[in-house]
Amino acid sequence: MTAQVHVPSLLARAGTASVLTLAAVGGTVLAPGGATEAQAATPSTKALKVAASKKGSPYRWGATGPNRFDCSGLTLYSFKKAGKKLPRTAQQQYNKTKHVSSSKRKRGDLVFFHSGRSVYHVGIYAGKGKIWHSPRTGSVVRLEKIWTKSVYYGRVR
Repeated sequence: MTAQVHVPSLLARAGTASVLTLAAVGGTVLAPGGATEAQAATPSTKALKVAASKKGSPYRWGATGPNRFDCSGLTLYSFKKAGKKLPRTAQQQYNKTKHVSSSKRKRGDLVFFHSGRSVYHVGIYAGKGKIWHSPRTGSVVRLEKIWTKSVYYGRVR
């Protein structure tokens, strides 16, 4: 959540330089470390929060929620709740996204695991080298470190 400071109360406590800086940026001050309003409102950020809210939900092949998921079912469900439509399978989702390099990846991007050109798994990038995903039979939705360099990144448009 973004913390905003009311301008008149800030002006009462701020010096001249701070007032001029505040005026130059449009009068909204965000708390240090907080997300900007634009970041907080993106469908990718919303989808990431939806996926995280499903922590502990069991894996089930072919399931698209709301209580059980396979890998692409979790991404499909999460982005649908965020107002974006994705195709059903990991490969189809990869084909539909804007491909980005690992250096340009952002929280909420999809992470596609591949062997050669074949995509076999997908999760949602959570930052710091981790993804939310539904890994396999007998497992549950969880946050996990990316375990291989054989990944592609895709941004949902």
